[in-house]
Amino acid sequence: MVLCRVPRWSVGLWASPGWWRTTCTLRALVRPKRGPGSPRGASGPLAGRMFSKVSSCTPEVMLTQERYPVQRLPFSVVSEEDLAAFERIVPGRVVTDPEELEVSNVDWLRTARGCSKVLLRPRTSEEVSRILRYCHERNLAVNPQGGNTGLVGGSVPVFDEIILSTALMNQVTSFNSVSGILTCQAGCVLEGLSRYVQERDFIMPLDLGAKGSCHIGGNVATNAGGLRFLRYGSLRGTVLGLEVVLADGTVLDCLTSLRKDNTGYDLKQLFIGSEGTLGVITAVSILCPPRPKAVNVAFLGCPGFAEVLQTFSTCRGMLGEILSAFEFMDAECMQLVQQHLHLASPVQESAFYLLVETSGSSPGHDAEKLGCFLEQVLGSGLVTDGTVATDESKAQALWALRERITEALSRDGYVYKYDVSLPMERLYDLVTDLRARLGSQARHVVGYGHLGEWL
Repeated sequence: MVLCRVPRWSVGLWASPGWWRTTCTLRALVRPKRGPGSPRGASGPLAGRMFSKVSSCTPEVMLTQERYPVQRLPFSVVSEEDLAAFERIVPGRVVTDPEELEVSNVDWLRTARGCSKVLLRPRTSEEVSRILRYCHERNLAVNPQGGNTGLVGGSVPVFDEIILSTALMNQVTSFNSVSGILTCQAGCVLEGLSRYVQERDFIMPLDLGAKGSCHIGGNVATNAGGLRFLRYGSLRGTVLGLEVVLADGTVLDCLTSLRKDNTGYDLKQLFIGSEGTLGVITAVSILCPPRPKAVNVAFLGCPGFAEVLQTFSTCRGMLGEILSAFEFMDAECMQLVQQHLHLASPVQESAFYLLVETSGSSPGHDAEKLGCFLEQVLGSGLVTDGTVATDESKAQALWALRERITEALSRDGYVYKYDVSLPMERLYDLVTDLRARLGSQARHVVGYGHLGEWL
């Protein structure tokens, strides 16, 4: 579940093509302190980068180092000689333009902002190795970045770290059409990988709302759970191997494509969820399950959270091996999705809403099992209303109600987002307790997410 708090003192945000706008006055741009060896009259590629330049159509996001009491560690400052060295390693792929850097310096929720002056775009593990070896010798701080879709600010610099982007490392290396084992570079976008394996009658074991932008390397580095966690488990079980470049440039090759490997230490597990602190993931080997022949999506209304839990228990018992997703959202989530995104609820107004997805190999068998489940929960009063979609476009419309909650919250105001782990029966207590505690200090306190992660 993700808990979101939107304070009343926040500015209102609304969508504009490609950017966010706000009604607040932009903060005056402040010139950062010059680093050692940066004379006042300096010229060259670094000159003129001392000012933080922001596009006129974007809000000024407060620098993370000003928002929080953090102190820069004694790393070196990027020099002209460093830029020349990077240009030799990745010719034509050294970004220093402030406007281009702005996107990579600010997180998706626009709550965290660094002041990096350099972004590097390697294409190969060897280039990543040479970059990190050089930075290690020069004591330069590095911030690895994938699709920059994270919601906790971890994908952007805190200070002036060099941004190491995996965006150009987007090649599929191999795919075994018998085993379903995919090997690819870390910068492959999840949605692109999904299309690639679907064309070969497989699916990715991971699905996220950010799949159109997020990178598989970042997914692994954050151990993303996602919408298919209930069916296929975490990435710790589906990732078979990794290639990682350590801080000193050493390339660690654990890129095995064997599902069973009982030999020695399972070193790849150290890097799954490490968020770039131990090394930069450059390639991934992952096991993809066969593509289901039948997919059904049901959207249901529940009168209370106790009924949500009972419906989940009934669902697991009756749908068993074909259950692939079980998501919930409260009434305030639905109201915000309707208000800001103009998406209509397909069921009558309820205290909670559920999205249940089944995926299997036999359409008739799956439809019968789902029908029996719906008859049971509707007849017992656990569910008050519901609809089922078997058509792909209608199923996507139901998924949009769940997947676009984060977008709706961002349009409503400043968001505090928390991914929490509690005993399932106490999960929603956190929302009700916070509503009581915060009162009028918060515009909304909402709860939604994957119930399958609390098994």
